[in-house]
Amino acid sequence: MNHGFDLAPGAGRTVAGVEGERLLTTGEFARRGLLSPKALRLYDRQGLLPPDRIDPDSGYRYYRPERLATARLIVRLRGLDMPLATVAEVLALPGPAAAERIAAYWAAVERRTASQRTLADHLRVQLSGLEGIDEMYRIEQRDVPEQLVLTEQRRAKPEELDRFIPEATERLAAIAAAHGGVAAAPFVVYHGQVDEDNDGPVEVCVPIDPARAAGLTAAHRTEPAHREAYTTVTKAQVEYPQILSAYDAVCAWTEQTGTGRTGPGREVYFADWATAEPSDPVCDIAFPVGG
Repeated sequence: MNHGFDLAPGAGRTVAGVEGERLLTTGEFARRGLLSPKALRLYDRQGLLPPDRIDPDSGYRYYRPERLATARLIVRLRGLDMPLATVAEVLALPGPAAAERIAAYWAAVERRTASQRTLADHLRVQLSGLEGIDEMYRIEQRDVPEQLVLTEQRRAKPEELDRFIPEATERLAAIAAAHGGVAAAPFVVYHGQVDEDNDGPVEVCVPIDPARAAGLTAAHRTEPAHREAYTTVTKAQVEYPQILSAYDAVCAWTEQTGTGRTGPGREVYFADWATAEPSDPVCDIAFPVGG
């Protein structure tokens, strides 16, 4: 008994199924469905394209012609490098919901691609000894006024920042709401190195209006007025480790221009992170510098 997908006998022609229904052999179904026999075997094992009939004597598998639309859809979804588990999700959904699932999958692919592109740029710059870094980032300067900021500080490794920063910002913003709201862009100060071997500490700061600070009991401090050099990065560039290239760019600029850094590096988040696309500017990488 043969339980495989051999193309003979009966390859390339239809056969009569139950109650005279015309069925396609695996060879004809694979050819017309734009599949290889190997792929058809895989999709059978995964439950995506099980046969409609298995001959009890020969073990040959047969498919209804109307299943060809599903076979061709699977081929096109795989053309998007969609994992089989996600393909199964799409096949199980009605048309509009399936379209939304495809859109969500592709949006995730684009986010990942954007992140990988910036990571490749970072690695290229690092391995070339920062060659070309001045072409990647535009360095500017600005004066920052004195600010009263709510603060939350802890030690954190890179993999913890994606959770700590937004959660701390949300907690501080809730406190700020009782004192007139957030007065300026929140920022994160790195008081020590943060990488695979070091954990800061890291301080999240949310500015509030000093005139509305009566009765304030939460942790706070005054951020002195200063001048800072900065470069703007996109959401994709904020990811670790590629964000390090932006820090390197600002540091290289201060060294080339003889502009001394007078404080630790920081990230100033001026955009709505949740709604920003990977290519949208969301953050400034800045260092306080001498006037």
